[in-house]
Amino acid sequence: MNSLNSILVEGNLVRDPAVKTTPSGSQVCDFTLATNRFYKNGEEGFEKEVSYFDIEAWSRLGAACSQNLKKGRGVRVVGRLKQDRWTDPEGKQRARVKIVAEHVEFKAIKQGEAPEEAKAPAGQEAEASEESEKAAVF
Repeated sequence: MNSLNSILVEGNLVRDPAVKTTPSGSQVCDFTLATNRFYKNGEEGFEKEVSYFDIEAWSRLGAACSQNLKKGRGVRVVGRLKQDRWTDPEGKQRARVKIVAEHVEFKAIKQGEAPEEAKAPAGQEAEASEESEKAAVF
């Protein structure tokens, strides 16, 4: 039986996505998302906490992300956590946790930018979002 492994994050891309092709021919799109959290710091006011998440999207979802995402673009990602483990050249065990995207929603483009037409990949339908002008969903 699988354990529950699900995550939802919403934020903005910190750089343009990078697309790689694996030796088997699969495509993967990697991007990093920044999320902001504001909290009250006693009587001094509010503090801002920024967290960064590495995301990977595979196949058609990755292709849609690479075509529609750019640095600064808002995005909501639903996926699962995956831990990569490896041994570095110095022989030390290393690990990192990243998010494997299963669903990506592109947020509205900022005022003044030319709108991009986000199309669902072949064989996949775009879902209607709560605010249809706000986002494209894959």
